[in-house]
Amino acid sequence: MSRVLYIKANAKKEGESRTFRIADSFIEAYKSFHPNDEIITLDLYKEGIDFLREDDLNAVLAHKETEDREHPILKYAYQFRDADKYVIAEPLWNLSIPAILKAYLDYVTVSGITFRYTEYGAEGLCKGKKAINITTRGGNYTEKGAAEYEMGDRYLRTLFGFLGIVDFKTLSVDELDVVGTDVEASIKEAIKEAIRLAETF
Repeated sequence: MSRVLYIKANAKKEGESRTFRIADSFIEAYKSFHPNDEIITLDLYKEGIDFLREDDLNAVLAHKETEDREHPILKYAYQFRDADKYVIAEPLWNLSIPAILKAYLDYVTVSGITFRYTEYGAEGLCKGKKAINITTRGGNYTEKGAAEYEMGDRYLRTLFGFLGIVDFKTLSVDELDVVGTDVEASIKEAIKEAIRLAETF
C-alpha cells in the first residue's frame, strides 16, 4: 500500500479552480486504479500555512534528536517524508508558484527530516518516491522564448530533486487565458490525460 500526499495550492473557492478540476479527476481515477492506497489531501489554504517566523526557524534549524510530530511546523515535514507519492496542484502565478506553496515547502525542507548534510554536501532523504505536478497556465510556457520565464514547475522539480525525488512528472495545461482558446475543451483533454497518468502513477 502506498501513501499519497495530495497538495493543493489555490485560493479559489471549491469548484472554481481549473487546476483542481484536473487534479481532482486525477485523484478520483487514482483511487479507482489503486483502491488500497491511502490518499491524504492537504489544502494549504485550509491548513492556514504561513511564513516562517523567528521561533519557527529555531525549530526548523535545530538538531533533531527526537521526532516531534505534534509540532505545528515540523509535523508537515514528517508527513511529507512518510508519503510515498506526491500530487501537487497549483496554477502558475506571476511566473512562479503561489506564495503559500513556497511557504509550505519551507515547512517541509528540514535538515534531519527530509534531507541531511553530509561531508559531501546535502543529501535528500526522500529517495525512491515519485511526484506529479498538475498545473495550469494562462500563456504558453513550453515554447522557446517563453519557457525560460516559467519558474513554477521548474522550481518544484528542482526542490523535489534536492529532497531525493527524481521521478517527477508534469501535466501542464497552457494558454488558458489566451484570447480564442477553447478553455473547456483544453480542460476536458487534460482530464483525459490525467486519468491515463493516474493508472500507472
